[in-house]
Amino acid sequence: MASIQKSAETAATGDRQRAMGLLAKASRAELQAAFDALDDKPAAQPVRGPETGLVMVRGRIGGGGAPFNLGEATVARASVRLDDGTVGHGQALGTDGAKARLAAIFDALFQQPARRAEVAALLDAVAARIAGEDAEKARQTAATRVDFFTMVRGED
Repeated sequence: MASIQKSAETAATGDRQRAMGLLAKASRAELQAAFDALDDKPAAQPVRGPETGLVMVRGRIGGGGAPFNLGEATVARASVRLDDGTVGHGQALGTDGAKARLAAIFDALFQQPARRAEVAALLDAVAARIAGEDAEKARQTAATRVDFFTMVRGED
């Protein structure tokens, strides 16, 4: 029984991580349009922020080498509490505090089973946009690909 509950918690955590990742990658226009389209707009009280700060970006050479500090990136973060007590957190690269606040509202809505479908529609749209951008980048990169080959000489 405990293992079933633990696997359900792990699945829920993974779903929320995916949702928060997509909300961070969403544009402010996408978040604002989705918020404007909500029939029942939630009242959100600020818990923290929005505020901006810096985070250290770390990298690894070759993906498996020793970590090194690549540099700093500016980020915005916000936390909100909805009227029912659900707390949501949002973050985004850059200094757009309004985007971080909208992401926090959608994170809180994602935690509510009754409103999850509304947020899922937004997440699907963001994931489709990102996939399209990745496919376009791959297409442009493939156009510049050069295949090298070695010709065998007959005198060897």
